[in-house]
Amino acid sequence: MLKSRRRTGRHRRTVFIALAAVGAVAAATLAGGASGQDRPRVAFLSFAVANSYDAPMIKAAKAVAKQRGVTLNLFDAANDPKKQLSQLQTVTSSGQYDGILLQPIFGPQLIPTVKQAIKKGIKVVNIDQILGTNPATATPPVAGLSGNVVFIQTDIGKKQGQLVRAACKANKLNPCNVGFLYSVKASSLDTAIRRGFNAQIKSVPSIKVVAEGETFYQHAVALKAAQTMLQANANINLIVGADQGATGAEIAARGAGRRVVFVGYGGGGVGLKAVKAGRWYGTVMQRPATEGRRGMQCLAAAIKSNQNCGGIDVLKGLPNGGVVRKANASKFKAEWPG
Repeated sequence: MLKSRRRTGRHRRTVFIALAAVGAVAAATLAGGASGQDRPRVAFLSFAVANSYDAPMIKAAKAVAKQRGVTLNLFDAANDPKKQLSQLQTVTSSGQYDGILLQPIFGPQLIPTVKQAIKKGIKVVNIDQILGTNPATATPPVAGLSGNVVFIQTDIGKKQGQLVRAACKANKLNPCNVGFLYSVKASSLDTAIRRGFNAQIKSVPSIKVVAEGETFYQHAVALKAAQTMLQANANINLIVGADQGATGAEIAARGAGRRVVFVGYGGGGVGLKAVKAGRWYGTVMQRPATEGRRGMQCLAAAIKSNQNCGGIDVLKGLPNGGVVRKANASKFKAEWPG
């Protein structure tokens, strides 16, 4: 009888210890979020890691994550909207992440999965590109989004259109035959930029887009695209695109012995230098490092304190609305190489 009582006592102690261990694991999981760790885990879904524009954004986000005690895992969509959607779906369903830092390629198709992530309790902050269907506002497009740190897409196109109008007039280009370089034609960004651009030039009959190309934000691809446009169109006298596109196009024009005016957007180091030197007529600023830093700050605050940053236009307050010409180029500082 005594032996039986001793066995029963040992059994109870064993059960108690086991239950305590289960409770400790559960508590650790709750304290550490979806990852079950003390450090929250965040997925950064990048537009394209190979894009020189993304490098300072990623670096800034990583620096804040380290400072705030957050583990950051990077996903590269490589300019592929389908791949990015698949990555977002995987991250959302994995149960391994407390937050998502999202830089969309084609935002509207991501919204249903973003809503699922938010419903699961995953904090989501959108950066750089517009997530919703309205490219003319920084207002968060999804209820429950913890932050929307972006630039206004249609404004980039409008500002480029204004620069092109001024460049055509200043250089007495009549007709002003434009080669338009998309970066990723299928992206919601390029669609919005072209819409804003068209709105600015439609009232000037002498300005016409006579050729198009696509660069995927790569200088070498831009070089080939511009070479093709220039070979097929002897009348092109102005080329407009992102700074990477304008850089490749400048090399192509020089190689062909053609006098061409350039307008970019991005405000990278190469672009600002070209505008200051008078080789490009102008460019429009972007702030990728600011987006990465502020976006990660918003996400960390959302995960740890349930704070919401709302909508942030990172270009608001820049001199001349971020439109750069030779006369004011010294007022701007590049946040990426270009």
